[in-house]
Amino acid sequence: MAVAIDFNASKGTTLGIEWEIQLVDAETRHLRQDAREVLAALPSLSEDGDNPRVRHELMESTVEVVTGICDTVGEAKADLAGTLAALRAAAAERDIALACTGTHPISDWRDAVMAPMRRYAELIEEMQWLARRIQTFGVHVHVGVSDGAKAIPIVNALSSYLPHFLALTASSPFWSGSDTGLASCRAIVFGQLPTAGPPHLLDDWAAFEDYMDTLLRSQTIRSIKEVWWDIRPHPDFGTVEIRMFDGIPTMREVGMAAALCQSLVTLFEQQIDRGYTLPRPAAWVVRDNKWRATRYGLDAIVITDDTGNTAPLRDDLYELIRELEPVADRLGCAEELKVAGEVLEHGAPYERQRAIRAEGGTLENIVDAAITELAEDRFVTLGEVAYAGT
Repeated sequence: MAVAIDFNASKGTTLGIEWEIQLVDAETRHLRQDAREVLAALPSLSEDGDNPRVRHELMESTVEVVTGICDTVGEAKADLAGTLAALRAAAAERDIALACTGTHPISDWRDAVMAPMRRYAELIEEMQWLARRIQTFGVHVHVGVSDGAKAIPIVNALSSYLPHFLALTASSPFWSGSDTGLASCRAIVFGQLPTAGPPHLLDDWAAFEDYMDTLLRSQTIRSIKEVWWDIRPHPDFGTVEIRMFDGIPTMREVGMAAALCQSLVTLFEQQIDRGYTLPRPAAWVVRDNKWRATRYGLDAIVITDDTGNTAPLRDDLYELIRELEPVADRLGCAEELKVAGEVLEHGAPYERQRAIRAEGGTLENIVDAAITELAEDRFVTLGEVAYAGT
């Protein structure tokens, strides 16, 4: 018999957000490996039972900011803002600035220091180089699901939107001082882990239990928490977790990502309740579309069906935003969803970074821009960074 996995069903499409924040030296603009010191200065937030608001991630250059269980996107943003303010104050006392992009443009992954936690040490021992280079940053959005039987169909349906999630937030064109030519090199770096990448498209919850049992029996994983799919069910929380987003530079864009996720999951759950069968894309389409967004970002031409028809991702995103507007309005996150239109107009994070470089800015200027974007919650584009030497 397969292992039984209980799904702690949520009451409505509640939200939880995990935002991985960079610790940046205020003078050199390189990453600081000082998470332990910063967290020690925030005991009321870092030692809050099983669900602290700030916590370690794999590398000491990262502090993860986590919400409680929220009903609305506005509530989640307010939760994050309060914690971020406390984190910023503690960091500033140590000459550390805060930023968030999928990778840090200039720091070398070989300089990273691992967080002092046993499970991370075990991960490094098992994965070696694959894990040691994961000096990357992302945002995870949890959306509550009312019944475990709905979780797998919703994961399958959400898989069609991997390129949408990634292209809107892609923020990692640079790696160790070089332009990779990708919109998101984070998607490649993290996606190389054996149990990462697009989710397996399964028939139902029983099939999920059977697959997890197989991975455990074969000692591929020690816990189902080691299955790091781009979208996965989270049985303990009673959520579907969307993990496809690159590091997001502004609170406005974090709200956009949360609104997109909550609206889609709500739409799909309503369709299941009405007796509809949710769409399930072909696995090859999901993989190919993820690569296209990884490489080309918003300029990707994505596959729209199993027969190979295509469309510009930008056009598909405009249509998706219009389709979700009524759902977002009922959820109270219509304004946050509209930010996606602003990103399409003014540029995704990777485009804003490259625009600074094209104007003669340095990689340090790109770090400066990321710090400003997070601090002031606005997009920093052409002409707004004081370039070195000018």
